[in-house]
Amino acid sequence: MEYSENMFDFGENINCEIIKDVPMKMYSSFRTGGNAKIMLCPKDEKSLFEAVKKCKEFSVRPFILGNGSNILVSDKGIDNVVIHIGKGFDDIRLIDDTTIFCQSGCSLMKLCRFALENSLSGLEFAYGIPGTVGGAMYMNAGAYGGEMKDVAVSCDYITFDGEKGTLSNEEMELTYRNSVFVDSDKIIVSAIFKLKKGSRTEIEGKMNELMGKRKEKQPLEFPSAGSTFKRPEGHFAGQLIEECGLRGKSIGGAQVSEKHCGFIINKNNATSSDIMDLIDFVRDEVLEQKGIFLETEVKFI
Repeated sequence: MEYSENMFDFGENINCEIIKDVPMKMYSSFRTGGNAKIMLCPKDEKSLFEAVKKCKEFSVRPFILGNGSNILVSDKGIDNVVIHIGKGFDDIRLIDDTTIFCQSGCSLMKLCRFALENSLSGLEFAYGIPGTVGGAMYMNAGAYGGEMKDVAVSCDYITFDGEKGTLSNEEMELTYRNSVFVDSDKIIVSAIFKLKKGSRTEIEGKMNELMGKRKEKQPLEFPSAGSTFKRPEGHFAGQLIEECGLRGKSIGGAQVSEKHCGFIINKNNATSSDIMDLIDFVRDEVLEQKGIFLETEVKFI
C-alpha cells in the first residue's frame, strides 16, 4: 500500500507531527538504516490514540519507535508507518513521596535524574542505559544486578485497535529481556514506579560509580545497540565471543568491539547489512566452536 501525508491529516486539535521520507539512521543508535516513508510523532496520549485510530482506518500495522537504542533497521528502510513516541510525550511527576509516574517517551536518564532529585533509590542500575521508559519496560531492561521488574508497579497501554488498559507488574510477565508487550499489539503509554527514600549523596555516588564502569568497559564512543546478544544460561556472550577469537573481527564498517566483545559497533560508516552479516558470522562461529546459539537482544526491522 502506498502511504501519503494526506492520509494522516488529523486537524488542528490533534498535536501530532507528520514527517515523510525520514532517515532512520537519525533515529537508531546504530546510525544505520534506510528511510521510513511516513513517521507520526504524537505529543500526548490523545494524539497517540488518534494516530493509532488512523492506522487502523487504513489497515496499517504501525511500527512503534522509542529512542531506537535496540533496533537494526534495514538499509532498504521501513515500508510501514512509524509512530515515534518521544519528545513531548515525556511527562514525569510524583504520585506520592516514593512513587513516580512517567510517560513512555521519557528517557531512562531523565527518570533516573528525577529519582535522584527526589532522593529516591532503586533506579541506580538504569543510569546510563540508553532508551525510553517504554522501551525499557518492553524488554525489561537491566544492568548491574537490577532490572525494571524490580521497581515497576504497572503500565498503561493502548492496543492497535484503540483499546486502553493497565497491566500490573505480575501481568507484564517481566523476565530476562522479555515481557508480555514483545510482539504484541500493546503500545506502552506510561508507567508507575515504586522506589525507596534514600540518601541523595549515596544515590548519586552509586550512579556515578556505575556510569564510570560503563565508560571504562563499554565502547560508548561508537554507535551500537548496547549488548548485541542475550546472556546464554550459565555463560556470558562477550566471553564466548572472545574465546572464539573474534575480538576485533570486522565485516565492512561493523566490528566486534575490541573493548567489549559483547558489543558489535558501527566503527566506520557501517551499513545495516554489515552489522547483520557480522552478527550472523559471530553466531555461527560460537555455535560451531561452543555449541551455544546466541540470541540477539537487537530487534531487526
